Formats: sequence, structure tokens, C-alpha cells
Amino acid sequence: MKRTVYLLLCVMLLSFANTVKADEGMWIPMLIGKNYEQMKKQGFKLTAKDLYNANGSSLKDAIVHFGGFCTGEIVSDKGLIFTNHHCGYDAIASNSTPQNNILDNGFYAKNYGEEKPIAGLFVRFLQRMEDVTAKVNEATKGLKGAEKDAKMTEVFNEIAKAATTGPTLEANVKDFYKSNQFILFVYERFDDVRLVGTPPQNIGKFGGDTDNWEWPRQTGDFSVFRVYSSTGNQPAKYNVQNVPYKPKKFLPVSIKGVKNGDFAMVYGYPGRTDRYLTSYGVDLATEKVSPTIVKLRDIRLKAWKAEMDKDVSLRLKLSSKYAQIANYWKYFIGQTEQLKRLKVADAKRTEEQSFTQWAAQKTEFAGLMEQYDQIYKDIDPISVQRTYINEGFNASQWATNASGLGKGLINFTKSKYDAATYKQIQEKMNNAVTAYEETYNETADKKIFAKILSSFYADVPVKSQPKFFAEIAEKYWTGNAETTFEKYANFLWENSNFIKPEKLKAFIASNPSADAVTSDPGYQYALNIIPAEYVKTNFGSVVADFEKKKAELDHLYLKAILEKNAGKIMYPDANSTMRLSYGNVQDYSPKDGIVYKTTTTIDGIMQKYIPGDSEFDLPANLIENYNKKNFGQYGNDGTLTVGFITNNDITGGNSGSPVINGNGELIGLAFDGNWEAMSGDIAFDKKFKRTISVDVRYVLWCIDVLGGAKNIINELKIVK
Repeated sequence: MKRTVYLLLCVMLLSFANTVKADEGMWIPMLIGKNYEQMKKQGFKLTAKDLYNANGSSLKDAIVHFGGFCTGEIVSDKGLIFTNHHCGYDAIASNSTPQNNILDNGFYAKNYGEEKPIAGLFVRFLQRMEDVTAKVNEATKGLKGAEKDAKMTEVFNEIAKAATTGPTLEANVKDFYKSNQFILFVYERFDDVRLVGTPPQNIGKFGGDTDNWEWPRQTGDFSVFRVYSSTGNQPAKYNVQNVPYKPKKFLPVSIKGVKNGDFAMVYGYPGRTDRYLTSYGVDLATEKVSPTIVKLRDIRLKAWKAEMDKDVSLRLKLSSKYAQIANYWKYFIGQTEQLKRLKVADAKRTEEQSFTQWAAQKTEFAGLMEQYDQIYKDIDPISVQRTYINEGFNASQWATNASGLGKGLINFTKSKYDAATYKQIQEKMNNAVTAYEETYNETADKKIFAKILSSFYADVPVKSQPKFFAEIAEKYWTGNAETTFEKYANFLWENSNFIKPEKLKAFIASNPSADAVTSDPGYQYALNIIPAEYVKTNFGSVVADFEKKKAELDHLYLKAILEKNAGKIMYPDANSTMRLSYGNVQDYSPKDGIVYKTTTTIDGIMQKYIPGDSEFDLPANLIENYNKKNFGQYGNDGTLTVGFITNNDITGGNSGSPVINGNGELIGLAFDGNWEAMSGDIAFDKKFKRTISVDVRYVLWCIDVLGGAKNIINELKIVK
């Protein structure tokens, strides 16, 4: 049976069915050549080997996995990288000070010497892929449960180790279709990546949270980096002697512009989708989990914003963290809204009824939906409480520190270290405190902590609250939940050695006894909220049983779906591996009587401009050049195009991905999706799904005209 399923997978991946629209799908580049005829019909003009070629240069060699969380593209023969502003946000903010505020003011290096090294930032180039399904299945034949999982991890490591033939190579095996297929990915990693340029924040983040996930959009969401290598063009750690990397492939940049119907392709590293999620999972997400996440993130954002508005230095320190939380705060609001609007759970129930009828004739798959129903009934009563663990309780960085550092300090008293080792360990602890101190703000942190605890008290029935929490509420009760937990927060801040950074540093330096650590009230609180311990203590085996059983059912469900749909092409869920999405520049109508055009212009920026506003202010030189109509070679029809939309299929991780035309030229950088299709990670909406991209002409105009960085422009191969 396993061999039959594997063969079916191959057939599905190698065939093409017109039943799936070409704009839907995140395709594996190794197999995308089988879609080649359809791509040609839509406007692709290169060869299939231009897309992916493991033995020669192809477009995949110009794409980088940027930091492991975004995508970037090589745009010059000197290793220049374009990606999104929000992908480079942390690097930009961490290099900003009140005295040299490049986050707010922008920055463009005029030569290599001015480029800023970014500690910890890396890029990876995909070298090759290999289907290793047969090897994995053979190694795990006849195994089940934990034994199978352990063997699978072992064989993954063996395959990856055999593939890493050099010190700069990395490899991993990823599962597809819920562990029904396995593919090896081999990468070359470069650790010397430097910031070359960024627009001011009021260009790179124009529109802020208000415009996030919305169209029409006028955000200049781009930043510029460069990858460096040793003098032999090999990966190397940062060294002042390193030189710009000479890539196998880079993308020409087209300033011809786009129009409705043009071919558009997105190449990148989409993070995670769950499009085979059952109706039970959709119901749980929309009714309980997502609303709780939104509520908890809202608490954090409001507290941070109030303090960030008072202090430029704090705003710079918290900006990256704030932006990350805010992005997915709005995402979960939109996703819930659209899943309900589209009645996705109802549609899935209809599909599941049909599936159940088919599966009834298959011994292996009969009763799957009934089993899903039962495990979700088991997890439902604790779903809100479970969400509070990571999104709420562990949102307090001090609590995470308290559990980790506390255990380390206790180990000091149980073991004997020589002076050098002791000093080294103490230094690591102090480094952790220094990192914590960077984003610590007593007013905001205390307010967040108290508010989350009082929200938990309100959201979780008293009879379901864990013992430690009930004891806190009883001991500090004031007659009101909010003031009760404010009182408890004040007690912890004054009496624990693990919260205030200076106090924590002094505590570490004092070489405290084990008793001093274990009796600390902050440490006592932190021990209760360590996710693994919290789950085990308060839920028993319910969560572990749910996750184990769900993984088993998901594997069987996908196996059945693939068998049921044999002969049809079925792309796998995104899993942070390189994918290709193809489609067209395309307008859409969100409501009756309204049509959203495919492009936005700088005129729209000026219409939204609000002087001094945190989201819609603009640099003086943008306004000046707009009034002069100084658009240079990048303008068209008396204006300047800023953004455009396509029907490409993307998700988080695709940020910074190149949007490529039919000639293999860069036309824009993908950075967002649209509000009407926020269901996309769970259910692709063929009518409304759009990818929002910044037009490369606006990118170049900002670099050239506003930034005066002719040196960057001169590196590019510009196609007119």
C-alpha cells in the first residue's frame, strides 16, 4: 500500500489538471517544469530549465532565504540583495540611535566601506533538492508511534549528514503532505551580510497598521543588503577583508512597468499554510484560539505604544518587536473575519461528508472524521487556557529568564567550577540580562503582566484555573480582578530578584544559594508557567494525546486525499521551503460597483499624507520631488507607480520575494496580502486572493532621486 501511495504522489506531481487554477498553488521548483505549458500560455517566455536547474545556473540561484524568516533576491553581480523593509527592520532598528536614527531618516551607503555588518544575519542559497521518500519509508517500514518518530528523525539526520559534503553546506529533510512525501534540501550558507540601504520609515512603513493587509496600498516596503564572501568567493564569517559575493545568477530589473493581465511569478520561501485543516480545526481557530490571540496581543501593543510615544530611544528598541506583534495581531483579526464570511468551516463539512462516504469503502480510512470529532471535543474545553500559555503568560520575558537563569544559578551551588569556567558561565548569564534590558520598560511590562493575568481570570472559569493561579487570586484579592493582579505585580516587582535588570545583575554577581533562588517569588511564579510543566500539571496527558492523535489522523487523511484525487495535481502546504507561484497582474472587485485597479501611484501617497502623523507623514524631499514631478526614468504618464497587485499565491515568509515577469526580470517585491482574502493560509479564495507588491520603479526612484545613491543604481542591469 505504501508503494502504491508513493507512486500516486509521483503521478500527481508530474501531471497537470485544468481543475486547479494556475494562480493557486505554491509549487516545488524541482517539479515546476511539468507546469511549463500552462505558464507559457499565461506569458512565461523562458525555458523550463531557466526555472530550476540543479546542474547549471537558473532563477532559483538568484533567490535567497533571508535570515530564515524572509526572502531576498540577488540583483547585481556584486551580491546586492533586495528584500522588504520589514524584513530588514530589526537590522535597521538595531543600527539606529537617537543621534544617528537611520530607521526614521533612512540610509544609503555610498561605498562598500559605509555598509553596515549585521551580526547574526545570514542568507542561504538552495543548491539542490532530492526526493528521498523511498529511503525514509524503507527505514521506517512497520514502525508506529514514538518508535517511528525516533527512526524518522534518525534517518533524516543520516540523509542530511551525507549531503553536507563541505563546511558551508547545510541540509535538511522536510516532510510534505503530512509525512506522505519527503524531500532533501541542500543549501550554501553565507554569514557576512551587510546593510546597504533603507528608505526612511515613513516610506518603508507608510500607512502603518492602518493600511496593513489593505489595498490600495502605497508602501515603499524595501531595503537593500549585500552578501560578502572570502576572496575565493566562498562563504565566510564577517571579516573586513571579505569582498562582495559574485553570484551564479542575478535578476535584471525591468522599468517597463506592468499592466492588467501581464504574467507574474513569485519565487520564495513561504512559511506555513494549513489548507487541509478539517472543519473541526477551523471552528476551534475562529471561535476560541484566534480571538484569544488577538486579545492578548492587543494588551501588549497598547501598553508598548503608550511608552514608545514618550521616548525615542525606547521606540527604537521596541520598534521591531512591536511591528512583529502588530502584523499578526491584525492578521488573526482578518483571518477570522474572512473564514467566517466565506463559511469555510461549512464548505469543509460538505467536503468531509463526501470524503466520509468514499472512505467508508476503505478499511484504512473509515471513521477518520469521527475520530477527528472526538479529539477536538477533548481539547475544546482547555483551548483558551492553552492559548494563554504562550501568547499570555510567556509573553513576559522576565518570567522566561527567571526559569532559565534560576535553574542555572541553582546548578552553581550543586557543582564545583574552576574560576575560569565560573567566570565564563556568569558572563553568559550577564549577556542574557543585557539582552533583556534592551527592551525592558517597567511601566509597560508591569501593566502587560497584570492585565494578562486579570484577563485570564475573566476568560477561564474559576473551577478550571490552575492551583497556583487560584492561590495568587485569593492571597491578593481586592474585590476586583484588575486591581488584584496589579497588587500582585507590584509585589513581584519589589520583592523578586529576577525582574528589574539591575537587581538581577546584582543577584547573579552575589552567587546566591539554592534556597535564595527557590524562595524568590518571581522564580516560584515562573516555574508554574513553563509550557511543558504547566501543560503536564494542569492538563495531564490531554494536550500530548491530542497532538499525537491529530498527527496520526492528518497523515492518514492526506494519504486518503491523495488516493481519492489520484491523477490531479495537488501542491503541498507551505513549510518554509523554496516554492514558485505563477499567475498574472490582475484587478478585482471587492464589492458591487467597486473595481480595484492593478496599480497605485505617488498621487495616492500625497492624498493620504498627514503631516506629523506616525503612519502617514512623509519626508520633505519626497514632497519636494513630487511637486516638481521629478520622477526621472522611473515615471510614467506624469506620475510614478508605487504598488501593484497580482493573483499569486503567497504567505508569510514570502516577504521580500521577487515578482518576476515573463522574461525573468524583476518588476516588484511582494510584501503583503489583501484583507478580502485573509483566509489564505487555511482556504485559498480564487476570487479575491491578491499579492501586494512594491513596484521596482518606486524602489529605484527612492534609492536614486531621494537617496542620491547612484552607486547602487549603477550596479543594476536595468531593462528599459
